[in-house]
Amino acid sequence: MDLIISTQDDGISGCLLNGRWTIENSIAVEEALSRLSSQTPAPEFLDGQDLEIMDITSAWLLYKTIKNIRQNGGSLEIRHLDTDHFRIFDELPEYHGKTEQEKNLIDHLAFLGHQVVDLRHEAVNGLDFLGRSLVALARGLIHPHHLRLRSVAHHLYTTGVQAMPIVALIALLISIVLAYQGATQLQRFGASIYTIDLVAISVLREMGVLLTAIIVAGRSGSAFAAEIGFMKSNEEVDALYTMGFDPYEILVVPRILALVIGLPVLTLLADLTGLAGAALLSITTLDVSLAQYLDRVKETVELHTFWVGIIKAPVFAIIIALIGTYRGMQATGSAESVGRLTTQAVVQSIFMVIAADAVFSIVFSKLGY
Repeated sequence: MDLIISTQDDGISGCLLNGRWTIENSIAVEEALSRLSSQTPAPEFLDGQDLEIMDITSAWLLYKTIKNIRQNGGSLEIRHLDTDHFRIFDELPEYHGKTEQEKNLIDHLAFLGHQVVDLRHEAVNGLDFLGRSLVALARGLIHPHHLRLRSVAHHLYTTGVQAMPIVALIALLISIVLAYQGATQLQRFGASIYTIDLVAISVLREMGVLLTAIIVAGRSGSAFAAEIGFMKSNEEVDALYTMGFDPYEILVVPRILALVIGLPVLTLLADLTGLAGAALLSITTLDVSLAQYLDRVKETVELHTFWVGIIKAPVFAIIIALIGTYRGMQATGSAESVGRLTTQAVVQSIFMVIAADAVFSIVFSKLGY
């Protein structure tokens, strides 16, 4: 099979490429290109109008041949080799002709382009997941028989009840640290009593709910991603589709509802434990009695201070549950993907919780709270 035919075009010697330039014909392609390289005088044009198909292997061989002819002084004109036949031809000669600085710029732009495309895919997939989850949640709220109450109770126990000890301990220790550091600084100005104000307001408005959300993101967000990820790896999610069940109704909605219920309760526990820790340090360090401490808290803390922290909890819960389950549903079947997506679930949950807390702070500040 002759893949290159010599020809004349208005007195200009050239070659016509024809046939199927695929890996199955790689031996014939190499022989034809070898004849092309040794042809004397060198052809002045290549015409690919009669090519049926060209794969990447043949394109790369042809590219190297063209490059050798040009480096040996030949002026080779390329005709009818568009991106469909020869994609690599449009990219590599231009790229290799650039300076190092221009290559770096091209690489950075290519990386940026890939990131934009990945971001678009991520946004589309995220919106698809959010829409399916909201539809399943709305169906469960409108028709309660669709709610898996036993599953909700199970996840409420694992994400809420089992998290109580660590949440209480962390809140206690953080409140003691805040009280101790605040007292140390305020004593210089003779304002040690304001340590109670500092700790009470900080714990109720910010630290209680934020620390609780971060702990839950580390515990439950990672658990959601890992559990659903392994189910995806074992094709259990596909089995649910096959049996006519909605995986979002079974796997996503119960976890969302469990966190929406559990996180405010854990936040309340963190608030109470934080205030108890501050009371303990105030009594032992500031020489303040328990009655004086409670009177100061009652005088300082207004009701909206407590509600500012509690209102954030369901929002943080929805963020953590959605990110954890979303990453789990993205698993592709390998242990590596499950581990990577579990890590992403934790990192992104914590980031989004802190970002949402910043937005809440701005909004409440504008509202005068």
